[in-house]
Amino acid sequence: MNQEAVNQIFNAAQGGDWYALAVYGILLYEGTDLPQDANNGISYLQMASNQNVLWAKDMLMCIQHVNSSPNVRQNAIVSTDAANQLKSYAAQGNLWAKTILAEAMYAGYGMPQDKSQAVQDLRMATVHGNLWAADILSKIQRSSNAIVPNGVGNSSVWDQFRTKPKFSIPNQPTETSKDCMSELDSLIGLTRVKEEVRSLKNFVEVQQKRERQGLKKASVSYHCVFSGSPGTGKTTVARIVASIYKGLGLLKKGHLVEVQRADLVAEYLGQTAPKVNAKIDEALDGILFIDEAYTLAQGKEDSFGQEAIDTLLKRMEDDRDRLVVIVAGYSNEIKTFIDSNPGLQSRFNRYINFDDYTHMELMEILLLNFKKGEYHITEDAHRKAFQVIYREVQKKDAHFGNARFVRNLFEKIIQRQANRLSKVANPSRSQLMEITEEDI
Repeated sequence: MNQEAVNQIFNAAQGGDWYALAVYGILLYEGTDLPQDANNGISYLQMASNQNVLWAKDMLMCIQHVNSSPNVRQNAIVSTDAANQLKSYAAQGNLWAKTILAEAMYAGYGMPQDKSQAVQDLRMATVHGNLWAADILSKIQRSSNAIVPNGVGNSSVWDQFRTKPKFSIPNQPTETSKDCMSELDSLIGLTRVKEEVRSLKNFVEVQQKRERQGLKKASVSYHCVFSGSPGTGKTTVARIVASIYKGLGLLKKGHLVEVQRADLVAEYLGQTAPKVNAKIDEALDGILFIDEAYTLAQGKEDSFGQEAIDTLLKRMEDDRDRLVVIVAGYSNEIKTFIDSNPGLQSRFNRYINFDDYTHMELMEILLLNFKKGEYHITEDAHRKAFQVIYREVQKKDAHFGNARFVRNLFEKIIQRQANRLSKVANPSRSQLMEITEEDI
């Protein structure tokens, strides 16, 4: 482990992070990453244990019973309570708890082995500046040639993850289903969404294989309901689904036409149907994506919205081989919308729910915005930005913007940077790229 990582652990421990203290204690005791100092290692573990760090208690228990081996983490049994406490603190943003948990999961130390999830968690901790997590990733790559994003190496670990994105920013949809799934997997978070889309793709592929073998295929509805809060990636995923459908041969073009109520409903009676038909014609051989679709049904008095729905349902039947419709909106409202009309119920039976982003995922999105804009963020600025995001997530309401909030935050930050640099006569290239704590 390089000295920068050691210093970071020590500073966090001295700053009162009890999980960092436990990490420092176990590393000292084992002497694998630090010069061995068993007595001080036990002292640090005891201090963490006194603060009810259950993982530290488990390590001390192992030392007492298996003191002939310095490989405490390999021999210790992580109690269920300790594992749950680790998960709880990791979910709250404690990177030391997340890294302890990820290392244990990767090696199967005292808990079920899950290498894929472990690498994902280590990767997230690393992008948030945890150098111990970066060091573990480096060792994983060197020892087993595991595929670790961006080829984590030994030198300048913090700089690697401060300046290199771990995920690609989706551009134009690719042509093959495989590439589209890779694009979907590259998105931050959205675990359940990815599973649902992959399941949909697998189902369609199997039905196609059955048809080619002369077997009956199940009746499939390709229309979808995307439910969730604003800024959770519904439009982005809809574009990817369109490309997947094209790759599977279900749609010839695989493009996306995004509309809202104002694009479909006219101001005067009789003008709505032509307006809806025009948008559907534009979407043929692709996907019509109706955002906030529940606004089309605003009660019995809304004859214009009902006309739009009736026209849509007719065209979905008439052009069922050329048109896929995805409706989106808040979870409760969109379900009420579908349940309000038997025609909608019969055509929309595939729901994909988009969870809100966690504060860790939102921080990751912010870092990607900095990378895309060719900015470098200092460690102090990184820490402050994380605090801002964490605070906003804790007090969010139903209208919280998720990734849109991050985009607005990013724009405010670079505006503050511009105001700060306006006082500098001839800012250098590095100054123009650097985001400091003052900018947050």
